Amino acid sequence: MIFLLAPHAPRAACALLVLATAACAAGTSPSTVPDPSSPGRSIAIPPPAPGRVPAGSALVPALPTAVGMDAALPARLDSIVRVALADGAAPGAAIAVGRYGRLVHMQGYGTLEYAASGAPASATTLYDLASLTKVIATTTAAMLLEESGRLDLSRTVVSYVPELSAPDKAAITVRMLLTHSGGFEAYAPLYQSVRGHAAYLAAINERPLAYPPGTRTVYSDWDMVLLQAVVERVAGLPLDQVTDGRIFRPLGMLDTRFVPDSTDAALRRRIAPTTYDSLQVLLRGTVHDGNARALGGIAGHAGLFSTVRDLAIFAQFMLGGGTYGDVRIVAPQTIARWTARQGAVGSRALGWDTPAPQSSAGRFFSPRSFGHTGFTGTSMWMDPERGLFVVLLMNRVTPRGETTRHVQLRRDVSDAVQSAILDAPRIDWEALR
Repeated sequence: MIFLLAPHAPRAACALLVLATAACAAGTSPSTVPDPSSPGRSIAIPPPAPGRVPAGSALVPALPTAVGMDAALPARLDSIVRVALADGAAPGAAIAVGRYGRLVHMQGYGTLEYAASGAPASATTLYDLASLTKVIATTTAAMLLEESGRLDLSRTVVSYVPELSAPDKAAITVRMLLTHSGGFEAYAPLYQSVRGHAAYLAAINERPLAYPPGTRTVYSDWDMVLLQAVVERVAGLPLDQVTDGRIFRPLGMLDTRFVPDSTDAALRRRIAPTTYDSLQVLLRGTVHDGNARALGGIAGHAGLFSTVRDLAIFAQFMLGGGTYGDVRIVAPQTIARWTARQGAVGSRALGWDTPAPQSSAGRFFSPRSFGHTGFTGTSMWMDPERGLFVVLLMNRVTPRGETTRHVQLRRDVSDAVQSAILDAPRIDWEALR
């Protein structure tokens, strides 16, 4: 297909990508697709070109067979997701799969909510990304600052954020925040009594550490709350402005944002709700995480909303070595360094995670893969060795409660995508870990 999901692409072009990809997912190679800018007219599409595309290219819709994948993959994913939704994993979900710069599957399933009036989920549905915020926003912002020489990962956090002044926290470095080895507890519901960034910094500073910094790995939201403070002090701008101006808009990720405008009726209809807050107000465009809400919705650990379409762009940007289309954000060496596992013990890269036993990466993602998950059911994995990415978004937190069926769904999707690769041996890396 000749249509690119390019940086700065107008919404009509993005809509065209969705239409063309849906046709590919159905197992057809259409000669035309509807022209989204002119109802009743069609646009001719040539057949997909075989083989790889250069690293850094914008995504091109194509059949799975164009990149050495089984033609039955879309139907297999359809079945896996629909069974999981029927089992109560979530009211709806969206998937994007790409390889070598080809977008071979992008599809929405189910509905935005369980209510009878729930709209169908699609590639343009905005989901609460939860902890995917940590890597897509906060980690990426820190990566840009580090590459430019403005952020030193070996420096102490207190040298950037003087509020972290407690003696037991004096040795915590920025690198420890990124590898979740700073000594912090996994979680605490500070939102019950604390509001605002200044108050959160004071509360985190006062709370005792759970272990000596640098001796263990404990996944903690406080690491990314503090990293947000570091990024904002170094950049001189709030996190949302840094990410929007330096990452999302340059890449053409026009639906990715903190605090979606709830007064925009058209936008609000595209947002998948989660559950009710303490006042019994349905959260639609308001972050589900209580601590992120208490931080105003713009937090280093949660708060970002996005679509599977935008995250496909981001995944290709990462696999493309920091370049998407003609937009370069960071150097390939920087991407490689930040996504590599940082120690023999634990699975953490810088901000990112790498495959571990029973992780959402499933059995076949290579050791060089990297990804992350979010509490609301979101996940994304990238495998540089196979030029492959998988994005899965859903809202498994609903008024019906929090389900756990998403855990197996993530693994099933990952395994199905890797098993569809026909031009490389399938290795059960999980059995070797």
